[in-house]
Amino acid sequence: MIKIPHPIPYQGSKRNLAPLIGSQIPRGIDTWYEPFAGSAAMTLWAAHNGIAKHYIIGDILAPISDLWVAIIERPQETAYRYREIWNGQSSSDDGYYNRVRDRYNCNKHPVDLLYLIARCVKNAIRFSKGGSFSQSRDKRRLGMHPDRMERAIVCASMLLRDKVEVRQGDWMKTIHDAESSDFIYMDPPYAGTTLGRDKRYAEGLPPERLLDGLRELLNRGIPFALSYDGMTGEKTYGPPLPDSLGLTRLLLQAGRSSQATLSGRSERTLESLYLSPGIGEANEGFMSSAQPIQERLAI
Repeated sequence: MIKIPHPIPYQGSKRNLAPLIGSQIPRGIDTWYEPFAGSAAMTLWAAHNGIAKHYIIGDILAPISDLWVAIIERPQETAYRYREIWNGQSSSDDGYYNRVRDRYNCNKHPVDLLYLIARCVKNAIRFSKGGSFSQSRDKRRLGMHPDRMERAIVCASMLLRDKVEVRQGDWMKTIHDAESSDFIYMDPPYAGTTLGRDKRYAEGLPPERLLDGLRELLNRGIPFALSYDGMTGEKTYGPPLPDSLGLTRLLLQAGRSSQATLSGRSERTLESLYLSPGIGEANEGFMSSAQPIQERLAI
């Protein structure tokens, strides 16, 4: 089996869950949209499996969109620049990472951002209230080796080139021209990570804006899948979406929580997958949301 390339190592990427999510997605799609692209794990999976004729990815964070353009259109140049940045560091130099971070916050160069994502703690991006990248470096490792990164970048370019259009901006802007023969996969940030104390993203997505957008897609008859809320142990990440939308909610068993394991707890993570009417059936690896929560947590 050919390994699907993943050059952007986002925490929360759907890389490992892609086959399970993909089992619910129809085939014969004209255009596949992923408006909250980030690492674009689901688009990479879909392109690898020939799910659609054409692909559109977008992100509200301009350097992420710029990074995908660089990866797809200029893979060797992008890999070379990443190697230069990576080779400039050492395990004992706190200042180097901070200097790259300051440079990125000033110039917003996409390959600087790639290095920061690869090197930061748990590959977990964090932004300050002012929109600056604020996550610190992971002292245990140096980030993805440039040889491995080059392979991932080149293979991703080969997979996506001439098939993908990259857009930048609000998610509804990215999908404005979608039609009923298309499909939209959405992985927006949890409400719990964009509101309140734990702000992780450059720009949040208030739940009411998400709900308004989903209602518009339903009115336009555009099929979609949405990864959104979830739970780890007794901790939940946002309330379930309202029943009035008429969506099918399936729970993906996402494995054991690494954070809980580090804290000496054995807790499983469940993630919701919402499907628009008429698509998807519960397969192995899913649990129906109709089950009592005690049964869901015990599995």
